[in-house]
Amino acid sequence: MNLQSDFLKYQAQTSPHPLSIQIERAEGPFLYGPNGETYTDMISGIAVTNIGHRHPRVVEAIENQLGKYMHVMPYGEFVQAPQVELAKRLNDVLPDGLDVSYFVNSGTEANEAALKMAKRYTGRSKIVSCLKSYHGGTHGSLSVSGNEKKKYAFRPLLPEVYFMAFNAIDQLELIDENTACVIIETVQGDAGVRIPELAYMLALRKKCSETGALLIMDEIQTGFGRTGKLFAFEHFGIVPDILTIAKSMAGGMAMGAFVSSAEIMACLKSDPILGHITTFGGHPICCAAAIANLDVITEEGLIVKVARKGKLLEETINHPAVVEIRRIGLMLAVEFDAAEKVYQIVDKCIERGVITFYFLSCPESFRLAPPLNMSDEDLVKAGQIIRQAIDEIYAA
Repeated sequence: MNLQSDFLKYQAQTSPHPLSIQIERAEGPFLYGPNGETYTDMISGIAVTNIGHRHPRVVEAIENQLGKYMHVMPYGEFVQAPQVELAKRLNDVLPDGLDVSYFVNSGTEANEAALKMAKRYTGRSKIVSCLKSYHGGTHGSLSVSGNEKKKYAFRPLLPEVYFMAFNAIDQLELIDENTACVIIETVQGDAGVRIPELAYMLALRKKCSETGALLIMDEIQTGFGRTGKLFAFEHFGIVPDILTIAKSMAGGMAMGAFVSSAEIMACLKSDPILGHITTFGGHPICCAAAIANLDVITEEGLIVKVARKGKLLEETINHPAVVEIRRIGLMLAVEFDAAEKVYQIVDKCIERGVITFYFLSCPESFRLAPPLNMSDEDLVKAGQIIRQAIDEIYAA
């Protein structure tokens, strides 16, 4: 078997130019190739492995659950300890109003279900989202994503979706008594780490409360410590009506959830029954991994170090050619004067054994989101390599 050629021949591709890096194993912040190659993963699999690859506590939890049972019944019918324990643990760390969790397989499924639930609960059909947002690749999630380049080939999409500029208080007037929900990333990720102002977030919450529109906060990238809080909405002193989470939820396993109040969540139980259903959502092995992941983040003091580590990385990579670094916690966008330079820097970093990646909706920037528990030494070493790559590209 030739993995490289078979990868291109038999596996469906997502772009004409995949990175095609062959990975044999992964541990902590590092990826290893079959011929001794070592790569530092400075994007955590795009905000998935917040506690590094194959964390021992996650691996142990998976092995323990594997010895008991795997899938036994589609979600919601049998009482399964990993599901119940995870739901209780999320209730413990989330504020009042985010009391009940529904487990799914991915971020886009969490957003799809949240949109359905908002329409069902309010009896309304208008949805408001933000320009330059990204909420997933399935039809509903794509409908509320604010990048037309990703959408035009798949129209018609979901009707009655309206877009406002992110962080623009004057455009909140788009939210009215016909609005079922507003779906918003607490920090816009794919748009290049766009951080809203406190006044905007407070005004958004107030407008939704006044009009009866449900506020859905998409924390699929920002959740589980990435921004220096367990969830990014904590920075703004507000609470969404529905929270969607995924990516880093289960330490590398496929997992997502939408979380709301018992009252709102109850609307999926009847008229019709099975208002949302998933066969593999809440898979017991994924739930066990998610419990261990949450334990690591909350018990090992990772979150209190995030801001300091983010500042250290920012200071290490800063360079005269950098137009701007947008950062919250360990979530960074490094902007340059041309997208072509970004692609060259990303390639140069990979050649030197450091994985960075670009933003689809902000091609003039590249992303950094290293594991929260990465050592200062490894963080600085990778940052220095990134800076050297910038030097080389701009000296050429």
